[in-house]
Amino acid sequence: MLRASVYRDAEGNRTLDPGQAVGGEIVEQAGDGGAARRTWFRVQEVEPKLLPVSEAAFLLWVLALLLLAWLIAALVLLRP
Repeated sequence: MLRASVYRDAEGNRTLDPGQAVGGEIVEQAGDGGAARRTWFRVQEVEPKLLPVSEAAFLLWVLALLLLAWLIAALVLLRP
């Protein structure tokens, strides 16, 4: 099977660099020359809707809570 790839950049133009591609298609050709399988792909950035704040703010809160838990554990374990 032969495989051919077509990559498209953000403006929809064809590009040879897969690193710049945000979409395209991969065509696998059968031995008789017909297309055996065609796969389209598209890459896009998605902001998760689960978090009421930005991802960076969420990670800062998690870090602060971990530091607080570490301090509490240290105070409890080091008490005479």
